[in-house]
Amino acid sequence: MNKQTNLSPALDAPVLPQRSLKAIHVLLLAALAIALLLPWLMENPAHQNVAILILMAAQLGVAWNIVGGYAGQVSLGHAAFYGIGAYTSSLLLVHFGWSPWLGMLAGGLLAALISLVVGWSCFRLKGHYFTMATIAVAEIAQIVFTNWEFAGAAVGVTIPMDNDGWSALIFASKVPYYYIALGLLLLTLLANFAIERSYLGYYFRAIKDEPDAARSLGVSLSTYKQVAFAVSSFFTALGGSFYAQKELYIDPASVLGTGLSIKMALVSILGGIGTLFGPIVGAGVLTTIDEGTRILFGGSGRGTDLIIYSALIIIIAMYYPAGVLGWVKNFIARRNARKLQAGDR
Repeated sequence: MNKQTNLSPALDAPVLPQRSLKAIHVLLLAALAIALLLPWLMENPAHQNVAILILMAAQLGVAWNIVGGYAGQVSLGHAAFYGIGAYTSSLLLVHFGWSPWLGMLAGGLLAALISLVVGWSCFRLKGHYFTMATIAVAEIAQIVFTNWEFAGAAVGVTIPMDNDGWSALIFASKVPYYYIALGLLLLTLLANFAIERSYLGYYFRAIKDEPDAARSLGVSLSTYKQVAFAVSSFFTALGGSFYAQKELYIDPASVLGTGLSIKMALVSILGGIGTLFGPIVGAGVLTTIDEGTRILFGGSGRGTDLIIYSALIIIIAMYYPAGVLGWVKNFIARRNARKLQAGDR
């Protein structure tokens, strides 16, 4: 028997009762229907913008989850790839007249290519040394773009509003932006689902949980870490490109800051690291905190969200390491156990 068959999906795939599967499918379809109708249920542009921000944060959390959740490689420098996506699409549009759709794809591919170069050196490190190396990569990227005149240096890049519509990705209404953000999230979720159900997902989890055992079974740790890093970077860059088109202005601080990398990781960790829908839950919580503190405190409350983030990290690490979804699953399991005990009596 081939050594690698011990990690195949067929051996480890969980078997759920048929009733549970039907309930999950119904809930997913209901959630999708609500998501599609939401812009028409809330006509206030400010509320629509909050929904867009939640979708954007969720998409980044789902993208980060590929390398940080499934493969267990905690990157706190993902803002570098977000910024690469934002700058690539913006510069191709401003200087060469490229379509923002093509620029978005180019930004994703360039980020994936650069991630292979970064991963080749950083994956020689383990644990917190790898994490610190990714932070250094993001800081280097911020310094480069801050001093690069072609990219606007510290002043940044402004996207001209010469045209509008779907070809230019510029709209007067928030609704098209909402559906583009939703489409990016669904695309990233689909990629996560495909990875989770394929041999890649099982290799990633083996690398995360039992790297020595995975190596002994013939799994190339460096190769599959690179794959996870590249796929995660690609989708992160797509999110950065969309941000640039939505805001029509970027600078190094807005798309390359360390705080952005931390938020990507925290979205996934808070909701449930290594789960498919955990980052969506985390994005809803963190974006609500962001907008709530901004509205409540205004400019005088700058940094309040970071204080709350820090408190959440401490609470999660101490009491809920599996995140919100993990807590919900444990709660349901305890409740079912109590029902079974009551039935036995």
